[in-house]
Amino acid sequence: MRKAADMAEEASNSRTFAVVARAGYVVSGLLHILIGAIALQLAVGRGGEADVSGAVASLASQPAGPFLLWACFAACAALALWQLGNAILGQRTGSNKLGKRLSAVGQAMVFAALAATIISFVVGKGQNSRESSSDVTVTLMKAPFGMFLLIAVGAGIAITGIVFAVRGFRQTFTKDLSLSSARTVRKFQVGVGVVGYIAKGIALFLVGLLVVIATVRAQPEQSTGLDGSLKALREQPYGPYLLAAVALGLIAYGLFLMVKARTLRT
Repeated sequence: MRKAADMAEEASNSRTFAVVARAGYVVSGLLHILIGAIALQLAVGRGGEADVSGAVASLASQPAGPFLLWACFAACAALALWQLGNAILGQRTGSNKLGKRLSAVGQAMVFAALAATIISFVVGKGQNSRESSSDVTVTLMKAPFGMFLLIAVGAGIAITGIVFAVRGFRQTFTKDLSLSSARTVRKFQVGVGVVGYIAKGIALFLVGLLVVIATVRAQPEQSTGLDGSLKALREQPYGPYLLAAVALGLIAYGLFLMVKARTLRT
């Protein structure tokens, strides 16, 4: 553990590595903007896959697609390692609270998964996340205590969504940022954060809710990830308007992540 901590500390002190790692937030922000744009298309009756896989596929289809995917993979992998280093250093020095260390572990896992998704498209093995979510649900349902595990996972995702929304309403995310002294810029930083966190929270809550419903009804095909959740929202009363609002919120969250890349306190 000490050797790993020393390596993490050396990496975290590298300015180049820190810049590349922060670019991981830019990549995540870009993907959220693309997801929001696809969700807007869904709201007006057009097709698309409004999730990470759909956003990565959209990047891959660009003229410089392979270069973009490699750059995005490098940034997300660097950010995953950076966050893992934060967690290890926190354990070693005791300078960080337990909650922050756990948050760093969670973010490391999220960006490692994002890097894995991107690299799967690079090597030509990208998978439709809607089908992937259903397949995972089917597999877990067949496992011992699988239903209880799925319900716990779904509830955890839904609770995470609530936490996101609460952070947005209470603006607690501002503690992690170096806000601008310019009033207009500061209002933009906080505004996209509030709207983005609330929209992201709603999206996560819907994903978790569908996982729980699919498990309780023993209908794994209903566990369709973010894309399925947004499409299910579209079918509700005033659904297209609600979906458009969430889509704009996801775009705002993407902008917030780009702001975070520049203003994150270290």
